[in-house]
Amino acid sequence: MLDDKQPQLTPLDKIGEFGLIDHLTQSFKTVNKSTKKAVGDDAAVLNFEGEEILVSTDMLVEGVHFNLAYVPIKHLGYKSVIVNLSDLCAMNAKPTQILVSFAVSNRFPLEALEELYAGIQLACKQYKVDLIGGDTTSSTSGLIINVTAIGKAKSEDIVYRDGAHENDLLVVTGDLGGAYLGLQVLERENEVFKVNPNVQPDLSSYEYIIGRQLKPEARVDIVDLLKGLEVKPTSMIDISDGLSSEILHLSKQSGYGFKVYEEKIPLDPTVIRTAEEFGINPITCALNGGEDYELLFTIKQEDYPKIKGNPNLTVIGHTTEQNAENYLMLRNSDSAMKLTAQGWNSFEE
Repeated sequence: MLDDKQPQLTPLDKIGEFGLIDHLTQSFKTVNKSTKKAVGDDAAVLNFEGEEILVSTDMLVEGVHFNLAYVPIKHLGYKSVIVNLSDLCAMNAKPTQILVSFAVSNRFPLEALEELYAGIQLACKQYKVDLIGGDTTSSTSGLIINVTAIGKAKSEDIVYRDGAHENDLLVVTGDLGGAYLGLQVLERENEVFKVNPNVQPDLSSYEYIIGRQLKPEARVDIVDLLKGLEVKPTSMIDISDGLSSEILHLSKQSGYGFKVYEEKIPLDPTVIRTAEEFGINPITCALNGGEDYELLFTIKQEDYPKIKGNPNLTVIGHTTEQNAENYLMLRNSDSAMKLTAQGWNSFEE
């Protein structure tokens, strides 16, 4: 008898809600002393011993934030954790725990959710955070994931968006625009697949930017780096909606304007090449693309020698006067372009 090449999938109604939770979470282990009780009771129990507790939450909705036609479900699980940990990094905090809730339709078998939780577990191991609870229910419209992240920091170490002062330097980590262009490549290849499902795309030359879209990383390393350099940012935010939008957030909260210099914005060579391929200015991808999850922060000018030459950090501008506008200073020109917010709008039809 020939082996069945189609594996038998398990309908969720065969395992039930409580059996599903037990099944998906049984291999998760806690690693933080602050976790006193995790999954398995009516509430988790945490003890942070005098440190401040920071909480952030994000929801990802199928058809709005992700397309399972080209997003591997394991990557989705990983990314759903990362986008929340990034918010805690933007506050200069250490992530410690997460709660995961999801609503799922009956088109998803148990094996699909096992993949989702494999990605979540990978993120937990990578960033040393504990899964401490959550919820599950049915959905009539696909997959919805909500992750809440919890972190800790000493009160004096927390960085807010409103702390910038006049003539502070504006610094960004990593490089920008890759996640947006990775999405453009995936969308393009998905359209080709719809026309001809037999086409096998060669994505090897886009590996970096596709990775930036499907499997971003939270810059926990930058929190540790800045502490080691004895640099405390005066304000900070993570880049989820594009550089332009995040600068406007910092400006609004602090009351100071910003000048950003086009030639200083860090771009990976793959971003430049792919942007040219799509007929897009790569700076536009950095300004308005989003989902890079790098950190954008301001520092005092006297701290510049501490970060000078660090390959992880790039000074791209500075604050100006109170109540001033925000401008991109154009390359090889005295001209300036006013920054506007054109980031991701999940409420658009």
